[in-house]
Amino acid sequence: MPRKILTITCHNVYNHGATLQQLALLKQLEAMGFEAETINYTPDYLNQHFKWTKVSNSMFAKNIILKVVYWVLKFPSNLWNRQRKWRFDAFESKTLRIHPGKYTSNEALKNNLPEADAYICGSDQVWNSYFQNGKDPAFYLDFVPQDKLKISYAASFAIDAIDPTLQDFVREKISRLDWVSVREASGVQLVQDLGIENVTQVLDPVFLVEPAYWESFLKPFTARYIFVYDFDTNATLREFALQQAKARGLQIYTVNKNIRYANKNFYMHGPDVFLSLVHGAELVLTNSFHAVAFSLIFQKPFMVFNRAEKINTRMRDLLASLDLSPLLVNSLEDCEVALAPIEYAGVAVKLATAKQRSQEFLTAALSSIIPN
Repeated sequence: MPRKILTITCHNVYNHGATLQQLALLKQLEAMGFEAETINYTPDYLNQHFKWTKVSNSMFAKNIILKVVYWVLKFPSNLWNRQRKWRFDAFESKTLRIHPGKYTSNEALKNNLPEADAYICGSDQVWNSYFQNGKDPAFYLDFVPQDKLKISYAASFAIDAIDPTLQDFVREKISRLDWVSVREASGVQLVQDLGIENVTQVLDPVFLVEPAYWESFLKPFTARYIFVYDFDTNATLREFALQQAKARGLQIYTVNKNIRYANKNFYMHGPDVFLSLVHGAELVLTNSFHAVAFSLIFQKPFMVFNRAEKINTRMRDLLASLDLSPLLVNSLEDCEVALAPIEYAGVAVKLATAKQRSQEFLTAALSSIIPN
């Protein structure tokens, strides 16, 4: 029987990158000979997507009558938006191996521990204390007994500093792990600043899987287009996208609900369409980490626009590690510089080296249970 590994990450959040990095880590562990599943961990703060009873307007939250009015008014749009949920659920049901138990708190995990030979937390922003998940002990494997193997793989803080009021909490939780790896160079520094020296920087799991695997999901697009993935409705990104579309005779495609200037919006579609949109684009304009990652994997022209929220370390550190820092832009003048062709031969060499280091970390961390 193969040894079993359970992973925990931000699951069922209906985000393309979150789903694909989760899938990639499971695929890598399976390639190493393990049986791997993701724990179905859905705490309330991560489980508000497409919830019928959610009231996002405080005016309607005052009493039950106003809530009912709100639910009735929102029903048509909520029903329409559930197409996105159905498509994500369909993709995940075909690709992800999910542990059959369902958990909503760290205490629930402790009280009914899902059995495995090793546990891995990560990747993505599981340790980002700007959000609630970075304050949740479950994402530091707090529920796992001391005698079980506990590993973080490519856990991301996504911020430059941990709030001083949370430093003791984060230090204590990470100190319990047997092996620690983070996704960004800035994350290495944050862990070391907590007094924890044994930490390794590794790649996001999506880089561990061969491009051919991601290409197996592709759906062809016949039009020529710019792909926009913009969480901030960035004014500079919008102006540059429209400028380039007009100058080059391109359409603009997006997956962001908030982008109104695109010719086509694929918000309702799942991760397979996201992969296809990156792969087929003539230019990718984004502030999404995983849009950057797949632009690199598919060797697409791209540029990255700084986020309004203080979570830019993910893109900044990845680009710096590949000598691509000029692709992180703030102004139209920066965009003109960033349009220079990317030397992907050199990038591929750096990514191959980082991939080998990342796989070596996993091999060493799991050496005590690696199948013969």
